Amino acid sequence: MKALVLRRHGGLDDLEVVKDYPTPQPGDGEVTIRVRAAAFNYHDVFTMRGMPGIKVPLPVVIGLDMAGEIAEVGAGVAGWKIGDRVLVNPVNKKRGLMGEMLDGGMAEYCRLAADQLVAMPAGVSFEDAAALPVAYGTAHRMLITHKTVAAGERVLVLGASGGVGTGCVLLAKMLGAEVIACASSAEKLARLKALGADEAIDYTKTDWSKWAVEKYGKPQRRSYDGGVDVVINFTGGDTWLPSLRCLKRGGKLLVCGATAGYDPKEDLRYVWSFELQIIGSNSFYDDDLAALMALIAAGKIKPVIDKVLPLDGAREGLRLIADREVIGKVVVTP
Repeated sequence: MKALVLRRHGGLDDLEVVKDYPTPQPGDGEVTIRVRAAAFNYHDVFTMRGMPGIKVPLPVVIGLDMAGEIAEVGAGVAGWKIGDRVLVNPVNKKRGLMGEMLDGGMAEYCRLAADQLVAMPAGVSFEDAAALPVAYGTAHRMLITHKTVAAGERVLVLGASGGVGTGCVLLAKMLGAEVIACASSAEKLARLKALGADEAIDYTKTDWSKWAVEKYGKPQRRSYDGGVDVVINFTGGDTWLPSLRCLKRGGKLLVCGATAGYDPKEDLRYVWSFELQIIGSNSFYDDDLAALMALIAAGKIKPVIDKVLPLDGAREGLRLIADREVIGKVVVTP
């Protein structure tokens, strides 16, 4: 079968689309799916480059997120049959992440445990489904499963143009919040406004924390005046303290990652003085993915897909992710 294979850690030149990669056969409790769509995440960039402390068994087919049709059913599998349309939860409970510890979705076929399957409802395309797990599943768990955003609240989203970011913008708007989206170019800001963001801030030109204080007022220790209700921060690094500074009394700082650094400078005075809540959210579960597909089927959200590429163009798709030249997701249709 054709597959996008990583043979050694490095750069894009170390990824190759091959035509003779072994087609996987399902074992006990497993199925093989015909991959109809797969989506990149920034995690695939980390896998390509290599991550300290994580030994990836090479060669490996990259790609965490995928949706398709069941092509073969292994022994001991109940409740699934050939032809079923399925979204895949990329977390294999025994062996780790697809596209890292196991061959992933950037191939014509993929083998996985049957308990990773989530049934796709009618009216949800393979492309939309594949866009969901890592990015939108994380956003759904952070905002909806944990019940952190309410109608009328001001929600500031850092890194709003990426997969998780666009998911947060869409879901926060669906919940009735006022959304302030932060991104790095005029094109991205215009797209975010088109998605429903009430305000769009270029963080390369504007101090977004000071902007929020000037716009909404300085947060007050003895009242609930000023500042924003929620900051969504999965960047960390030097964005952490500014996030604390613009939150109103009782405000919530939501964190699900740390792409700019996991060990930021801290100032606990903001946390106790303004009674702030710092709420972590880790990954996603099948119920998050099923709920998202139900929202798509009901016409309440539409995942933001920047480009849909063939497998032969997958390497360029990952470059776009690595260089942060996309708004939303890059999907590949093997």
